[in-house]
Amino acid sequence: MKAAIRSRYGGPEVVRVVDADKPGAGAGELLVKVHATTVNRTDCGLRGAKPFVVRLVAGFSRPRLTILGNEFAGEVEAVGDGVSSFKAGDRVFGYDDATLGAHAEYVVVREAGAVALIPEGLTYEEAAPSTEGSHYALSLVEGTRARAGQRVLVYGATGAIGTAALQLLRDLGVTVTAVCGTENVDLAKSLGATDVIDYRTEDFTKDGRRYDAVIDAVGKTSFGRCRRLLRPRGVYVSSDLGPLAQNPFLALVTPLFRGRRVRFPFARNDAAMARHFKELIESGAFRPVIDRTYTLDEIVEAYRYVETGQKTGNVVISIEHSP
Repeated sequence: MKAAIRSRYGGPEVVRVVDADKPGAGAGELLVKVHATTVNRTDCGLRGAKPFVVRLVAGFSRPRLTILGNEFAGEVEAVGDGVSSFKAGDRVFGYDDATLGAHAEYVVVREAGAVALIPEGLTYEEAAPSTEGSHYALSLVEGTRARAGQRVLVYGATGAIGTAALQLLRDLGVTVTAVCGTENVDLAKSLGATDVIDYRTEDFTKDGRRYDAVIDAVGKTSFGRCRRLLRPRGVYVSSDLGPLAQNPFLALVTPLFRGRRVRFPFARNDAAMARHFKELIESGAFRPVIDRTYTLDEIVEAYRYVETGQKTGNVVISIEHSP
């Protein structure tokens, strides 16, 4: 099979497409013929070992796993012993950041993992970006404990996490202010933002409104900068560790003072998460936003584009199989 591999840490140029051995499904596993995957922030961080702490789990001197890719959409080709929830021919999508491997023509995933049937009417390319950014968005939204009638600001509102967060907040009945670039103002409004701040022309920290929560969906601001935007018991959550990895520490300390506080929620990565997004898609409450689509042979260009930090929503990799 064709697969995009890397044997060392580094920039996009360390990735190359080669012929690799086709895996097989073991007990409790599915062999999925991948038709679409994505390149996202998680892939970029693992590929480049950034932050450095990534090496503690991915391999210190060189990566343990050579094939990246944590999101997938494809067709079940075979199932291992004991599998009862899926069968050959099922169209599935999902997420696996433990064993990875989706940047290839075939990937093995656990039946009990974050995998679900693709909703009717969705193509593989539309289904593939349904879990990575969105499951982080779900954890951030749940971390705010936002409810109908409250006001939330989303900074970095039009990336993979931000576009999902806007839709999840809209579904809760929350009033949302989005912070994004000029070119994405209309998109943010279409996804549920009531107000939009164009960061190219305005300083969002000088907004006169006060919020029940601020979500930093791109990890490029801080609790210190956003604190004045929060109401007295307001919550700040971020998709990143923050400057000097302060956010987990602040999540422990700030609740002690009964004022504005930081929460650092951990994303759920299980079958229930995948089924949740399947149901949201079927209900019309959520649809992943796609910026660009590349082929597997173009995956290095896809990495380079993602690392510009300018993508809108998700970058999809379409995988064509030989007859």
